[in-house]
Amino acid sequence: MTGLKVCKFGGSSVADANQMRKVRAIVESDPQRRWIVVSAPGKRSASDTKITDLLYLCHEHSRQGLPFDDVFAIVADRYREIVRSLGLALDLDPELAHARAAIAAGAGADYAASRGEYLSGLVAAALLDAEFVDAAEIVCFDAHGRLQIAQTDERVAARLTAARRFVVPGFYGAMPDGAIKTFSRGGSDITGAIVARGVRAAVYENWTDVSGVLMTDPKIVPEARPIRMLTYRELRELAYMGAGVFHDEAMFPVLDAGIPVHVRNTNAPREEGTLIVKEVPDVPNHPGIVTGIAGRKGFTVITIEKNLMNSEIGFARRLLSALERQQVSVEHMPTGIDTISLVVESAQLDGKLDPILDEI
Repeated sequence: MTGLKVCKFGGSSVADANQMRKVRAIVESDPQRRWIVVSAPGKRSASDTKITDLLYLCHEHSRQGLPFDDVFAIVADRYREIVRSLGLALDLDPELAHARAAIAAGAGADYAASRGEYLSGLVAAALLDAEFVDAAEIVCFDAHGRLQIAQTDERVAARLTAARRFVVPGFYGAMPDGAIKTFSRGGSDITGAIVARGVRAAVYENWTDVSGVLMTDPKIVPEARPIRMLTYRELRELAYMGAGVFHDEAMFPVLDAGIPVHVRNTNAPREEGTLIVKEVPDVPNHPGIVTGIAGRKGFTVITIEKNLMNSEIGFARRLLSALERQQVSVEHMPTGIDTISLVVESAQLDGKLDPILDEI
């Protein structure tokens, strides 16, 4: 696709030096790739531990008054190895020492976790000969931790001009007092979308370790194929129901701005991937009408059967009121002419199921 691009590279894409070389090749192959957003290094193998998880562990040990030097040493050595293997003239020791001291002094979990992306961004900027911009300078939260979209848009547009290439760490921003605030896990997708919106990019490329959004879970259906094109709404439904390629909140910034998202594979950059757009054009001889299948575990289904239910006014309202009084929300409510099912998260029903059933 033509036009200036924002590229977000996930944890698997920056997990080690070899993966980061792939990132460099992808970015340098297209001069339109001006804005690069990176995650913290992810797993290098199934038995490995993500940097973010190690940093959360450091914070938790510090909070409990336990030593965390051994855990932090694993984090530090991982970054040093990446820098050494890439042959970069980059000394991360001052940054690592500052992060360790801040965690030891009681910095919050959000600060601790954000250092993974921050350090990854410094490495990527050195590797790509790009300008590093701390996300805390441009991604704004209010005092209650809510993203300030207008203020963030202004800062992104003013700071990230198209004159050169920039690297921005994902996952976090800052509150008015300067305290670091993170998005939910996987939030680097949101940062990429925010940057794409702020700079009015032509496309937001989301680089991961699969060749697009798959039609279903490949752990269940090994031959699952990528969906070549789908809408923002379809992706949100699939992400909400468990398809984990793209954060379900990341589509709002690009949806509002009408920016397409292109999900692609860092390990197979020539593959087509999945293009996410506002509307999918009509395609003659389309192979099917089902876009994808996703699912989540941990739900309970309460099914009520009653003859002539369809003609009883207010029946569904009374059912929902019974759950509301127990502070239980309904995820889904499929119905038939004489049946209605209430799908709720099982965790919400702890100690509440019997009172709900008694009232029903």
